[in-house]
Amino acid sequence: MPRTRIKICGITREQDLHAAVDAGADALGFVFYAKSPRYVTAERYAELARELPPYVNAVALFVNATVDEVRAVVAAGPVSLLQFHGDETPEACAQLAQAVQRPFTRAFRVKPDTTAADLLESETQYRADSPWFSGLLLDTYVDAYGGAGKVFDWSLIPKELAPRVVLSGGLSVHNVTGAVAQVRPFAVDISSGVEAAKGIKDARKIAAFIDAVRAGDATHLSQEHHESESS
Repeated sequence: MPRTRIKICGITREQDLHAAVDAGADALGFVFYAKSPRYVTAERYAELARELPPYVNAVALFVNATVDEVRAVVAAGPVSLLQFHGDETPEACAQLAQAVQRPFTRAFRVKPDTTAADLLESETQYRADSPWFSGLLLDTYVDAYGGAGKVFDWSLIPKELAPRVVLSGGLSVHNVTGAVAQVRPFAVDISSGVEAAKGIKDARKIAAFIDAVRAGDATHLSQEHHESESS
């Protein structure tokens, strides 16, 4: 059965890291942006990273960071993937990734007037500019950096792009089953939707969210089976 990968973002505490790992998360996100309520320093990340088990990826989220800031984080603990959420150009992303020899995802903040062609064009440009480009993370546009817990129109994601994207923006235990069944993204990313308070995760919400993603995978498999029998 195709399995949607799951990233729990905005980890700030050891107990939240363990809750996400125990529930079956594939990746954990750490925010290195000082204006975020989920901000951790490189020094704090070094402490949290000691709790990371094998085969759970650590993703470092940056907003308009300098090369030195990215280097400090990569030196502090294992980082599998960079995630850029600011105004970084394709060239800037390429330079930062090259400097620390890590792949990266780029957040694309989807606006009401964004088109399917815009998404495909963006992916093509980032891929052409850097061998370190790993894919787009689709989030909802708000007048701030980072997510705002709002959903965008998933139907504009081109079918050919969906298997390569990370779907984010307003996901919750209530809508992610439908999102996974409809979009079939490679991965989903959630932060505020599994929190008790800003920067504080809720272990029960994390477990319920992951169960809901698996239900979306099962729904899609059932749909495929039904379509194959019909044909």
